[in-house]
Amino acid sequence: MLRYGLAALAALVCITHQAVAADAKHGEQVFGRCAQCHNADKGGGNGLGPNLFGVAGRKAASLPNFYYSPALKKSGIVWTDAKLKQWVSNPQKLVPGTRMVFAGLKNQQDADDLIAYLHSKK
Repeated sequence: MLRYGLAALAALVCITHQAVAADAKHGEQVFGRCAQCHNADKGGGNGLGPNLFGVAGRKAASLPNFYYSPALKKSGIVWTDAKLKQWVSNPQKLVPGTRMVFAGLKNQQDADDLIAYLHSKK
């Protein structure tokens, strides 16, 4: 009986995990908010914000030919999923003094989906 209960629990965990898995397609829609200042096209130039193609795993403030804030340059951040999520949720909290003027995504699923989209841009 315990074996069947554990199997049912494992199945529920898998289903729950799939239900909240990040959706890069929806993340592309969320990126529309970012596209006012950024693009994520390979070889695309910088806009008001830096190009975000390949941002996942990259060191913050490392693109040439973009004028980053001193605060972001000094941050030492590498854009892991955890740091990206903190950033898109509240950039000013993660890096006080950043020039990025964005209140942040309050919906955590939107943040996860956006990060999944950014991962697709490599």
